Amino acid sequence: MDNIRGKTVAITGAARGIGFATAKALLAHGARVVIGDRDVALQESAVATLGNLGPASGYPLDVTDRESFAAFLDKARTDGGGRIDVLINNAGVMPIGPFVDESEQSIRSSLEVNLYGVITGCQLVLPEMIARRSGHIINIASLSGLIPVPGQVVYVGAKFGVVGLTAALADEVAQHHVDVSVVMPPFTKTELISGTRSGGAIKPVEPEEIAAAIVKTLQKPKTHVAVPTPLRFTAQAAQMLGPRGRRWLNKKLGLDRVFLDFDPNARKGYEDRARTAQGVVES
Repeated sequence: MDNIRGKTVAITGAARGIGFATAKALLAHGARVVIGDRDVALQESAVATLGNLGPASGYPLDVTDRESFAAFLDKARTDGGGRIDVLINNAGVMPIGPFVDESEQSIRSSLEVNLYGVITGCQLVLPEMIARRSGHIINIASLSGLIPVPGQVVYVGAKFGVVGLTAALADEVAQHHVDVSVVMPPFTKTELISGTRSGGAIKPVEPEEIAAAIVKTLQKPKTHVAVPTPLRFTAQAAQMLGPRGRRWLNKKLGLDRVFLDFDPNARKGYEDRARTAQGVVES
């Protein structure tokens, strides 16, 4: 059974990076794609490109604002003939650095986008899926949702939340024939890792690799998806280690300093945006 062709897929934070790559992959498989992004100009440019590949539309979206999210989903339903078959909660930000230096605004931005936005999206789209007894929600988390990483304290907390939320929700709505999945990438070659040096055992992957994993998950649903797959077992092993073992593993994987020792100048543009990632940007 083809779970993509002819389906309406709404993707948050999809004007760039993983979301944009996923939109392209789903269009190639015959889906109708509706993207949302808080950067209006970038979203419009992305839709212009995607429109050459298949049925694509896009609208402004601030995932931290419930009214904005509801309005986006209403427009996606209109474009999709009255239904949303798939919601991909992809929008995310990753401020990094020592926890004690994080501003209240930065902390709130990370939690509002990475966790609250996912909760809101799930709660808004589930009633129609439950009533229809079909649908799939995919939440994009991170392997940081399984492996605690210094320099990512708040981000890790939010992603741990997304992983736990997904598993519990998947079990709660399974009786209604609705699937809920969490996709957990490692470092991905997007702006999120700008200014960092990933010289450890975990190498950055391309957004297209994450998009391929999402396509596979839609075709054959399961709850937890790591990219690449073997890293899930590394992450699960890390959770069973004591403090010394966990810190040894982080050092072995090159995770102990990568988000503490970075180039602040090379990262400034992204950090400024990530620490204030609320509200729609009109220009």
